[in-house]
Amino acid sequence: MRHSRHFLFLSLKKGLIVIATLVFQCCLLPAGNKPNIILIFADDAGFADFGFQGSKYFKTPHIDVLASQSVIATQAYVSASVCGPSRAGLLTGINQARFGFYGNNTSSSANATRHLELEDLGLPLDQNTIADYLKDLGYVTAIIGKWHMGNADRFHPLQRGFDYFYGMREGARSYWAYDKPEEEPYKRLERNFKQFREHGGYLTDRFADEAVNFIEGHSDSPFFLYLSFNAVHTPMDAREEDINVFPELTGKRSILAAMTLAMDRAVGRVLAALGEANLANNTIVVFTNDNGGPTHSNASSNYPLRGVKGTELEGGIRVPFLVRWPNRLPKGVKYEMPVSTLDLLPTFIKAGGGNLDELPQLDGVDLIPYLTGEKVTRPHQTLYWVYSYQRAAIRDGDWKLLRLMDRPAELYNIAEDTSESKNLADRYPEKVRELYKKLFTWETQNQEPLFNTGMQWRSHSMELYDTYK
Repeated sequence: MRHSRHFLFLSLKKGLIVIATLVFQCCLLPAGNKPNIILIFADDAGFADFGFQGSKYFKTPHIDVLASQSVIATQAYVSASVCGPSRAGLLTGINQARFGFYGNNTSSSANATRHLELEDLGLPLDQNTIADYLKDLGYVTAIIGKWHMGNADRFHPLQRGFDYFYGMREGARSYWAYDKPEEEPYKRLERNFKQFREHGGYLTDRFADEAVNFIEGHSDSPFFLYLSFNAVHTPMDAREEDINVFPELTGKRSILAAMTLAMDRAVGRVLAALGEANLANNTIVVFTNDNGGPTHSNASSNYPLRGVKGTELEGGIRVPFLVRWPNRLPKGVKYEMPVSTLDLLPTFIKAGGGNLDELPQLDGVDLIPYLTGEKVTRPHQTLYWVYSYQRAAIRDGDWKLLRLMDRPAELYNIAEDTSESKNLADRYPEKVRELYKKLFTWETQNQEPLFNTGMQWRSHSMELYDTYK
C-alpha cells in the first residue's frame, strides 16, 4: 500500500509538472502569436570548421552556444553544391532543377548561351520565395547580405517579397570598402533600392550592425530576417586582430579562421539582440551553410567527408545545420535522419500559420514534427542533386549513386561509409541500375537549363541511362 501511495504521489507530481509546463509555454506563446524567424546562411564554410562540429583550432563560441540550445541535424543537405542554385532551392522550397536553375548565374553562364546577357540570369519571376509567402502571412521581411539571385532590377529582393534589403546583388565582393564602387556596379553595397553607399570597417561586422538594428526596430511585429553572409567566401579578407588570435595557423587557414571568428562574433550579436528584446523564446533561429567548403580556394575542411564545393560527394552537399525554437524544440540533441534546406520554406510557412496544402508542389517538408519526435519516419526517402546538367546524384534511403561524366557510376552506403571510401557499384549492379533509372526518371521531369542550351543535357542523360538500363 505504501508503494502504491508513493507511485500515486509521483504520478500526480509528474502531472502537475506537465500542466505547469504547458501553462508556462502558453504564457510565453499566446494563441495566434507568430514566431519570428531568423535564417543565418554562411557561405562556403567547411563542414568541420566549427567548434560544435569538432574543430580543435577554429573558435566559434557563440555558434557553439547556439548549437547547445538547438536541434543539430547531422545529415543535412543543400539542394546544390554551389551558391546560386543552392540559394534558389532554399528560397523556393523547390529543387531548382525543376525550373532549370542548374548552375551559378555568372558571366560564364551568360557566355555559354549566346542570346543571354548577365543581367538576364536570375531566379525566375514565376517562382515565389519564402519572403513572398511570409509577407502574405503578415511578416516584415528583410535580407541582409548576399543576394546572388539576379542583378537586374526585376530580380531585386524588393521585387521578390522582401521589404528591406542591405547588401549586394552579386555573389561575392571585398570585405573592405571599394575606392571606386562605380566600377563594381553589382558588388557595391545597396540599401533598399539603388541607395548606394560603401561602408566603413569590416563587412561582416557591418552586416551584424544592420541585423541588430532590424531586430531592435521590429520587436512588436513578426519578422523574417534572412542574414545571408558572404563570409567565408573569397576574397580572403580578415581583420588583423582576428588573424592574431590563431598564431598556430598559417596561410589561408589562419585567414579563414579569422573570417569565421568574425562571423561567429556577428552571430553572437544577433542572438544577444534577440535576448535583449525578449524575443528569443518565440524566435526560430536556423544556422546553416550554402554548400560544402571549397578547400582549394579558401583552405576549408570538410572532414570526415570526401569532396568539396562543386561536387556531389558528401563534402560538397552536406552542411552544418542548427534549429533553435525554445518554445517548441528540445535543446542540444542530434537529429540523425537526412534533412534538406528545401525543408526550411515549408517549416517557416507552417510555423507562421500558413497552409502548405495551398502552396504549389514543394520538395521540402515541415521539419518541426520530425525534430520534436512526433513523426519517427524519414522526412525524405529520396533526395536528388544535379549540377550544370552534367553530374548528378541520388540518395535513396542510405544508398547513394553518383553519376559522373568521365567514369562509371559510383555507389555508396552512406550509413556505413560516410566518407564514401568504398565504391560498391561492382558488388551491387542491380542497385546501380535501380537508382540510375530513378534518377533518370526524375531528370526527365525537370526543366531544361535556363543558362545553357538543353540539347546536350538531354542527349547526355539519355546516353548514360542507356548504359545502365
